Amino acid sequence: MTIIAFVIGIVVLVVGLAISIALHELGHLAPAKAFGVRVGQYMIGFGPTLWSRRRGETEYGVKAIPLGGYISMAGMYPPGPQDAADAAGAEEQRAAGGAPTITAAGTAARADRRSARGRFFQTMVQDARAVNDETMIGAEDRVFYRLPMWKRIVIMLGGPFMNLVFAMVLFALLFTGIGVQTATSTVASLSDCVPAADGTCQIAETPAAQAGIEPGDRIVSIDGTPVADFAEASALIQAAPDRTLRVVVERDGSERALTVTPVPITTSVTDADGEVREERVGFLGIRPTAEFVRQPIWAGPAAAVENVGAVAGVIVQLPVKVADTAATLFTGEERDPNGPLSVVGASVLAGEVAASEAPVLNRVAGIIGLLGSLNLALCVFNLIPLLPLDGGHVVVALWDGLKRGWARILRRPAPKPVDATRLVPVTFVVVAALGLMGGILILADLVNPISLF
Repeated sequence: MTIIAFVIGIVVLVVGLAISIALHELGHLAPAKAFGVRVGQYMIGFGPTLWSRRRGETEYGVKAIPLGGYISMAGMYPPGPQDAADAAGAEEQRAAGGAPTITAAGTAARADRRSARGRFFQTMVQDARAVNDETMIGAEDRVFYRLPMWKRIVIMLGGPFMNLVFAMVLFALLFTGIGVQTATSTVASLSDCVPAADGTCQIAETPAAQAGIEPGDRIVSIDGTPVADFAEASALIQAAPDRTLRVVVERDGSERALTVTPVPITTSVTDADGEVREERVGFLGIRPTAEFVRQPIWAGPAAAVENVGAVAGVIVQLPVKVADTAATLFTGEERDPNGPLSVVGASVLAGEVAASEAPVLNRVAGIIGLLGSLNLALCVFNLIPLLPLDGGHVVVALWDGLKRGWARILRRPAPKPVDATRLVPVTFVVVAALGLMGGILILADLVNPISLF
């Protein structure tokens, strides 16, 4: 049963990740179609196509490797260089109110030029232009690069926005539908003794046991101050070493007043500046019951938004953290539990959560929280301002809009659209770096995985 639960946890996470990818691409697809851009494909995954159906002009499908997805928009970039005949024909059509077309002769001429170039990056640029030109065949004016700057930005931010919305929904389900596990004012058990500074027992019987407090009692008030949870009760107890307190508890439906005197113990306390100091606090000897407490409907989305900053901090330090992770492959040191994970590592964590001995509701909450965190990571990661990520396309659109705006201010002719295919070499380097970091994380997740238990 443990193995079955482990596999179920992995499957649930993979399905959830596929849904996240589908929503991300839908965030690009919906505004692209709304703005009139022709979209040839909407695909979940990479590699060989497992299933596809054409609806109108768009092919919808699922591919074999569920590590991402894409939509194919017509004319992501301006058309590449054409031979003189193509250029002249395009100019005539544009003057007549039509749209330029790409002819087979022009494509062949570009293919000849590609084959004549020997340098690797130049070939990549030409190949990227050829693929881009093919998407514009028959698209007329329905191309991405001709859209106003703000529409292009809306399309590219649509994907990360959908991941953020999905994360907010998941966290709302977690915080409001299930609740946040909270230490309540109900006593779960009593401590065995009063601990000394070295961890041994200094007094055999705790003040709680002497006062007659029992497991199952709910603390109603301490010295006349009502308490709602264990944190409030603990604060009042710790603040009253060697002072007699009147504690009202609810037992079997009725309230009882008990008298207790917390004994002083020395404990380490970390202040707001991060400094650790020794402090004498009162000790009663009770352990709380943990229960799921439902939060207001806005608590989950607010927590998702607050966590964006934490995720961004991890991603900013990603190269350093991946290097630290790589070092653990040789040193065998325990990995940072807050460090980056690959899909493999996240799947293993989901399997561990599903196979744990915790109550079912706790396991469901753990997987929902993990999937919500993955969507936050997808949102922030795709905003990195480098191609081929969404943030890179946003930067290209902003640069194009800036050039056009500056030309209008100076009353100059509109400049040519920004040709991002020139950045293909940079894109190649980024993809190679991401592939290397992904490979290191997968290897670390297999050899030295992060474990919750």
